[in-house]
Amino acid sequence: MALLSIRDLRVEYRTSRGTVAAIPDFSLDIGAGESFGLVGESGCGKSTLIMAIMGYMGRNGGMPRGQILFEGKDLARATPEELRAIRGGRIAIVYQEPATALNPSLTIGQQLMEVPIAHTGASQREARAAAARVLQDVHLPDPDSVMRRYPHQLSGGQKQRVVIAMALLANPALLLLDEPTTGLDVTVEATVLDLLNELRQKYGTALFYISHNLGVIAQVCDRIGVMYAGRLVEDAPAAELFAHPRHPYTRGLLASLPRPGADKHSHPLVSIPGVVPSAGRAPESCGFLTRCGFATPGVCDAAPVAMIDSGAGHLVRCARWQDLPAEQVAAAATRGAAVRESDVVMDAHDISRVFPVGRRKLLANDRLNMAAQRGHVLAVVGESGSGKSTFAKVLAGLDTATGGKLRVMGADLASVPVRRRTPQQVAAIQMVFQNPDGTLNPSHPVGWPLARALRKFGIASGKADIEKRVTALLDMVRLPPSLRHALPRQLSGGQKQRIAIARAFAGNPELLVADEPVSALDVSVQAAVINLLLRIQEEQGTTLVFISHDLGLVRYLADEVVVMYLGQVMEAGPTAAIFEPPYHPYTEALLSAVPVPDPSIRTKRIRLQGEIPSPLNVPAGCRFATRCPRKLGTICDTTPPPRRDNRDGHVIHCHIPLEQLAEVEPVFRHAS
Repeated sequence: MALLSIRDLRVEYRTSRGTVAAIPDFSLDIGAGESFGLVGESGCGKSTLIMAIMGYMGRNGGMPRGQILFEGKDLARATPEELRAIRGGRIAIVYQEPATALNPSLTIGQQLMEVPIAHTGASQREARAAAARVLQDVHLPDPDSVMRRYPHQLSGGQKQRVVIAMALLANPALLLLDEPTTGLDVTVEATVLDLLNELRQKYGTALFYISHNLGVIAQVCDRIGVMYAGRLVEDAPAAELFAHPRHPYTRGLLASLPRPGADKHSHPLVSIPGVVPSAGRAPESCGFLTRCGFATPGVCDAAPVAMIDSGAGHLVRCARWQDLPAEQVAAAATRGAAVRESDVVMDAHDISRVFPVGRRKLLANDRLNMAAQRGHVLAVVGESGSGKSTFAKVLAGLDTATGGKLRVMGADLASVPVRRRTPQQVAAIQMVFQNPDGTLNPSHPVGWPLARALRKFGIASGKADIEKRVTALLDMVRLPPSLRHALPRQLSGGQKQRIAIARAFAGNPELLVADEPVSALDVSVQAAVINLLLRIQEEQGTTLVFISHDLGLVRYLADEVVVMYLGQVMEAGPTAAIFEPPYHPYTEALLSAVPVPDPSIRTKRIRLQGEIPSPLNVPAGCRFATRCPRKLGTICDTTPPPRRDNRDGHVIHCHIPLEQLAEVEPVFRHAS
């Protein structure tokens, strides 16, 4: 018998427009100790399903049909008292944002001890011992110190480990994980995923992941389900699903992802047209009908489509799965060859940014050197705290450097804040932020910031001219002109990010700084936004500085890459050189942490220990020495590393000779 068996489940919500079926029909089995992943775009019903399993339906929610059998008991018909006995004990949940699960006014120890006291009747002494033990299990050093701290005194990765520890304290049979690593650095994400797999082996806990990150799911799950419009449309073992996707929606998701070795010139990303239909609006026949390029009238729209066993434990909900081509071929790339112009638009020389903290100094940027050529994409990568965003703010004039030169379009702007820059200089350097809500005023329609930018930069004047150019900007980002009158809350995340991009391009910038612009978006929306940026960049010859910790996306997008750690450049060079030995040991660790959306690719495992040192107390020698798995000895602690030139603009700052670094085994390799 399955540990969790969902049968013909229907989830409804009462709204002002009547009863809406968020999940019209859903069935799924998860075995004891299994690791199962559920993927799909936002709005597909993944989180609704998790809330239904936990019984968090709210006053307007209900389950009029179906069963949620957990250890033989139907949770859909359980009383509130029965649900309380199961929640946190037999079933636990880890949310995307750990701060929502932690009380800021209680110490970590107090919050952890509540679990065994409430669910197992443990004494204070027993609860404290259990809390310390589980903190060791999640590899948090000095558990006693952690238990005395408050949530704000922990990093994001530490808080997520505490939440995982809290979920495991009652030894649950099923652990639900709702996007558990979305907000984490790639290195912390890899460590957390390794930890969850380790704990699964130790405790025999079944793991139920929901995510839109297919790379994560491919690495950690035995079996994968694909959800669309409230229904499971495909269910297969992980390797089978990635090797032979049956459903057009699954193929669309995979085509939206950059694959190892692919780049923007030869393998364009293909986004899925349209959007997920709102709850209750999907066709009763095939929910994917309106977005499917393979739909056939009279076949796909004739009747509801049932799940079909296509063999090898591979289930698919598609009437035409046998008629589809064996492999979905992406359209040929329309972009030309990489730009080879030597015109340098941005040149940073020994840029430093020091913040005084009392009598001490915080080194956010320390003698940075990098350059961006016209029409190129320069990617700046590194973990949180490496100084990427500080440099981006200096570049955009939101902050000023305390040393060095920053030449942009012939002028040194290192110490010139945005308020002292000329209108032409402000227009020439624009920024797209990670969260588009920070760009849009919630009380104004989304056309307002576009019109305001056009007036401010002197691009247009007069109502008719401004309206014409706003329409042109919306067309540039593939949005209808009518959308200018919509408020931000009426737009999806992808639409809001497109508005932010249109606003940034309103002044015809020479340089666009994009700070994690797609990290919070679904894979299909991410592909559409990336393609949009590349198309506009190619048409206008704009230089793009792309800030990210997603090296998979960087490999696809960038022409040159700069790797930063604790305020300094560790490695820099053409993208192809960065992703092949010789690597800097830090770059090698970053690459090994990238979740690859292909189970046939084997990734070398290098997991960094400890946290990034405080920028108030940086190491005297190599900044990376305290975490480096290839540390040579005392010289790394005491002496700054030399600059080693590997030719063709590829530079590595490391004490290890290039000849030895070149002999390192590549991070990515195909399984034999």
